[in-house]
Amino acid sequence: MATTSLVTPLNITGNTTSDQQEMLRKFLGEAVASASKSAIEKLDRQSAQLVLDKHARLKAEFTQSVIEIVQRHTISDRYKDEETPSNREYPATYRARPIEAQVSALRKHFPSLGSCMERLGRRPLPEGAEEWFAIPRWQALAPTYSEAVELVLETLGQQRKFANRLKDKLSAPYLRQTERTDRALAILSEQQPRNDIQVIAAQLGRFHRGCSARRTRVIMLGNEFGLGAFAFGCILLTHPERLSTGDALMVDCGGDEYSLGADGIFDRVPLFEYDLSGLEFSVFYNDRSRNLWGSPSGFLFQM
Repeated sequence: MATTSLVTPLNITGNTTSDQQEMLRKFLGEAVASASKSAIEKLDRQSAQLVLDKHARLKAEFTQSVIEIVQRHTISDRYKDEETPSNREYPATYRARPIEAQVSALRKHFPSLGSCMERLGRRPLPEGAEEWFAIPRWQALAPTYSEAVELVLETLGQQRKFANRLKDKLSAPYLRQTERTDRALAILSEQQPRNDIQVIAAQLGRFHRGCSARRTRVIMLGNEFGLGAFAFGCILLTHPERLSTGDALMVDCGGDEYSLGADGIFDRVPLFEYDLSGLEFSVFYNDRSRNLWGSPSGFLFQM
């Protein structure tokens, strides 16, 4: 199991611009100056000296408070009513396998897969990630994303009892990856060039359990992106235990968008769920929040 420690994230939308930095410094400086002025006006000579005697500790606490306030305001208020308390967990039998074992399993299913930077699975994890997962580039398996998803679903059906409720409705007019996930996967390909199998730091739904798919998308960390049906389907091939009981946390594949009528309205999200009849792949509205569901995601970091 990988060890969690401080890892520098790689923000998907890029670092702040010089104009943004200047504007932030200006208004945050004004806010701090105003707060300091109000605090000083409430002091007398004795209390002022007590504050001065503790200047080092006060400076550290003041700095931390500003950081926490700023970070709190980086979280969007959009769809905040689409959060439901949840304590759903993964099945007790689930354990993440070593990257080497995952790669071997994927090559058994897809013999054409080439190289993988397996050593990345021994690095510390970024904040929010649970483990390292081996996930092929979809381009290594099929000419289009839709065909790659269909291939993985067919393979799942060969491995276990499985129902695909979207059969013949997974072409481009129905299914697409989100722009954020597309961008993140392009960055991963640049970081791990010429590798058919990518090593990705990820969490499998617990981090966003109880949130709707669209709420999850707007509260993601700067280096976080949603996993779609292809990525999570591959994880199920190497970790079938993740969805193997009816009381497990079910999965919204928020890295994908789905249009039920293939009419350009992408207001649904593909999902995996499990019940007595086995594993099922289906779709539902992206504003649905239930304690039974969570969205998996990956995390970029500075190589």
